[in-house]
Amino acid sequence: MSENKLDSYRVLLEGGEGEIVEKKSRFIATVRKCETEEEAVAFIEEMKKKYWDARHNCSAFVIGSRGELTRCSDDGEPSGTAGRPMLEVLLGEGVRNIAVVVTRYFGGVLLGTGGLVRAYTQAVKVGLENSVIGSMCYGCELEVVTDYNGIGKIQYLLGQRGITPTDSSYTDVVTLRLVIPMQMEEELSKAMVEATCGKVKLEKIQELYYINKE
Repeated sequence: MSENKLDSYRVLLEGGEGEIVEKKSRFIATVRKCETEEEAVAFIEEMKKKYWDARHNCSAFVIGSRGELTRCSDDGEPSGTAGRPMLEVLLGEGVRNIAVVVTRYFGGVLLGTGGLVRAYTQAVKVGLENSVIGSMCYGCELEVVTDYNGIGKIQYLLGQRGITPTDSSYTDVVTLRLVIPMQMEEELSKAMVEATCGKVKLEKIQELYYINKE
């Protein structure tokens, strides 16, 4: 594996919303998948227009497979009480290519700095709970060709490891396509050769990232 590849990283597959109420203030979290800074900025502006009558629309985002780009904004709340705590939740969860806006409708009661930090943090957590998160795993696509005597043994090995072929073809031979984690390639290939007494042909088609739902 090349040095700049990650084994896996968490990504947002489907955004969601969440809301909490703290001392009459409403905190509405909107979570959105964003793969560039431009997308994140546009999303934040969209939320500011949607909730134009709210007191604050605080935001945070993490872009890039390694979280190379991070930004956050308190949007008028006391410094460090909103954007930074929101960003810390995203970084703590390890989710990439994600943006969140927490909209606050002020309820007339001051929360204090500690109360604000807790409220914005909790709102983001609720928003994430209502989102769909998955993992981008680095792996490879294998083509497996064997005879009808060997396929049962190979299917047993795959079942043990929770692998479902992405494609299969039954002609005079059996051909399977597999997508597996990179770290599994050597061990699985060896196991298939041993199980079929060498009557299997393996070819690595490509290396790729693939999505695993959590």
